[in-house]
This record gives sequence, structure tokens and C-alpha cells, in this order.
Amino acid sequence: MTKYVSLIPFLALIGLIAVCIDTFGTDALDGATQVSLLIASAICVLVGYLMRRVEWERLEQEMTDKVASCMPSIIILLLIGAIGGTWMVSGIVPTMIYYGVQVLQPEWFLVSSSLFCALVSVMVGSSWTTVATIGVALMGIGRAHGFADGWVAGSIITGAYFGDKLSPLSDTTVLASSVSGTPLFAHIRYMMQTTMPTFGLSLLIFAVAGLLMEVPEHSSVAFMHELKDTFCISPWLLLVPVLTGLMIARRWPAMVVLFMAALMAAVVAAVWQPTLVAQIGGRQEAGLMASYEGVMKVIYAPTQLQTGTPMLDQLVHTGGMAGMMPTVWLIICAQVFGGAVTATGALRDLMGLVLKAVRGTASLVGSTVLSGLFCNVAMADQYLSIILTSSLFKDAYRERGYESRLLSRTCEDGATVTSVLVPWNTCGLVQSTVLGVATLTYLPYCFFNLLSPVASVIVAAMGWGIRRTKE
Repeated sequence: MTKYVSLIPFLALIGLIAVCIDTFGTDALDGATQVSLLIASAICVLVGYLMRRVEWERLEQEMTDKVASCMPSIIILLLIGAIGGTWMVSGIVPTMIYYGVQVLQPEWFLVSSSLFCALVSVMVGSSWTTVATIGVALMGIGRAHGFADGWVAGSIITGAYFGDKLSPLSDTTVLASSVSGTPLFAHIRYMMQTTMPTFGLSLLIFAVAGLLMEVPEHSSVAFMHELKDTFCISPWLLLVPVLTGLMIARRWPAMVVLFMAALMAAVVAAVWQPTLVAQIGGRQEAGLMASYEGVMKVIYAPTQLQTGTPMLDQLVHTGGMAGMMPTVWLIICAQVFGGAVTATGALRDLMGLVLKAVRGTASLVGSTVLSGLFCNVAMADQYLSIILTSSLFKDAYRERGYESRLLSRTCEDGATVTSVLVPWNTCGLVQSTVLGVATLTYLPYCFFNLLSPVASVIVAAMGWGIRRTKE
């Protein structure tokens, strides 16, 4: 298999993904993308067999090993789904929103929106959930204040993706650390070297813009009343995120932290929100069995409460463990494709073409960032971008003696945060649809997303925090 023939599986995958996005739009992740990966894997196997006579046993073993290597991340993803449901229905996230909305002042609205979305996103581990819930409310408040849609959407997305990137509950954060072989919390701590300065600079820009704009006074009292009428709001509920933070600070294993966080929230849901839990369980009155049935459904199944307020209906809607199954399915299929391109040598040949331009740390990191951005544009999905970028560069980082956390951080800087800037990417499609703002309208104001790839290359060029492994 010549090096250029090795491009056939990748070009086939790009073409298949493009057709999926054009046909299914935001529903492509429900199965079409996964099938495309399997078809591209079959093409790779066929080309590998015809050109190199690669034995099927070797192909099967490589694909099996790849799938087995991602099992810890799959378990973590399922726990994240449980937390998404329990933290919402228990009132923990609504309590954070209730107290957070009270600090929003017109002149500081853009900064507050970013900070608020960052806080919620860190706690729920999902930029999509943050934007689709509190982000929708903030868009309405921002429009009432008189801010341009681009500024408001940019501040929301900046905060949401900052929080998503640093949250141990985020599926992209877990994915980036897992596929690169980096411990989850080591990956998060290392990302702060590029993430904190870029977010700080973004907040400074929003602060200056907010102070220079003249906006009318706006009250969010009605929104807070709607939250309080639906949930039992109490500062005591914030003990769960505080205890979760303490477990993270003490560096407990990620699976243990996530399991304990979900368990605590499940107990809190049964005690503090018995009526909501009973409604989810299909019971008319609260009780022991109603609480048991309701909490179990919150953990494993999608839930939807009818509150009478569309925004709150969307806020309360959670996916549970079942909501993570498309992502789990995607990871497995992507790992099958990764095993196929590895066993046939296609990945090695492609890396040979890419690494010809690599000379030092900055060029290696820059190539990784550009590869992540290219995958977002070509494959229209951030999960595929993270997986394939990490697979492409993993050996290169190891052979040059760099720690795996440098690769995992660079993948996030190049793939995770730029996905929302591509109009036909699943992230760009979802966020523009939810917020009602075109991708190219909010793109210039997503300062964090624009600055993160640049900061990654600058930090690498400076050599700040970059160490070589003992090997």
C-alpha cells in the first residue's frame, strides 16, 4: 500500500460523513455517522488486503484491542449520563442557575453570561446542555438589554466551552484523555496553562465591551420565580458540588468521583424533589416506591417534565445513561476504524506525510492543532476529530519523548473548541439552531474558541510546562 493509496480510507470517510451531515443534519450522530465509520473500515480492510495481503486475524485483533482500550471511557460516559439526570432533577443545577441569575447586571451582562455558563458547564459537563438551557434564557435577556445577537451568543459559547473543556464530567474531556492515555485529572490540570489565560482575555474583552455599550435596565425576577415554582431551591443543595470538588481536589479516581456524585444527587433528588421524582416514576403521589422508581429512571432513562414553561421543559429534559449510547456507539465504531487503519499501515503512511513538516515542539503542536481543525471541517464532528487527531499523532509524541498530556491538551485546543465555529459541524449546527443565531454571526465573538488554538502553539513555542518523559 503506497502512501497515497493509504489516503483512500480517510477520503472515503470524509465523503461518507459529508453525505450524512447533508442528509441527516444534527441527527447524523444517531446512527448514520457510526455506519459510515464501519463502511470506511470495510474499505480500509479491503484495500489493505488487496495491496498488502494483511491477514484477517491481525485486523481483527487490532480492532478488538482498540475497542477494549476505550472501555474505561465508556464506563465514565455512562456515569456522566447518570449525573446529568440526577444533578438536574435533584435541583442542584437549578439552584446554581437561580442564584447565578441574580448577579446579572446590564453593564456586566456579557462577563456574567460567560462566567455563569462556565460554572454551569463545569458542573453538568456539557456545553450543549448549558447552551440549550440557560443559554436560551441569556439570549432573551441579552436581546432585551439591547445587545447584538453575535455578542450575546459569543459570550454564552465562550463560557459553555470553557466549562465543558475543564469539566471532569465532559464526554470530550474524558475522550481526549482516554484516547491519548492521559489520567483524566492530570489532563484537566495541564489544560489550565492554555485555558485560563485565553478565558481571562476573553472576559476582559467582554468587560470592556459591556462597559462601553449603553443598555436599558432589565429584570430577571420572573425567570427566577419560574425556577422556584418548579424546583425546591436551597443553598444546601450546593453541598453536593462542593463535596464533588473536594473529591476531585484529593485526586480520587474519576470513576469513584462520578459514581459518588451521581449517588449523592440521587439521594438528594428523592429527599428534596419528591413530587418531581414521583412524576418521573409515573406515580401520582410521592412515596418510597415512587422515589425508587423515579430515581432509577432519572439515572438510566431520558426524562421529561411538563412544567408549563418551554424553557424549563427543555432545562429539565435529561438523557440519563441511555442518552450516552449514541456517543458510546460512535466511540466503538471510531475505534474499529482506528484499528483498521493501524493494522493496514494506512495511519503510519499518513503520519509520514504529515510529519515531514515537523521540526520542533511548536511545529508538532501546530500540526496537531491544524489537524484537529481540519477534521472538524472535513468530518463535521468533534468526537471524530479528537479520536483521529490523537491516533494520528500519538506515536509521534511518544517517539519524541513528550508526555501524553501535551497531546491530549493540544487535541482539545485544536478540535474541541473549534467545532462550534464550523457551520456544518454538528456543534455548529446545534448551537446556531438552539440560539437562533447563525454560526458566522457569533463566530467573531467566540474569543475563547478563537484564541485557544493560538495559545496552544504559543505556549509550546515558549516551552512553558513542557517536559520530556524519562524514556
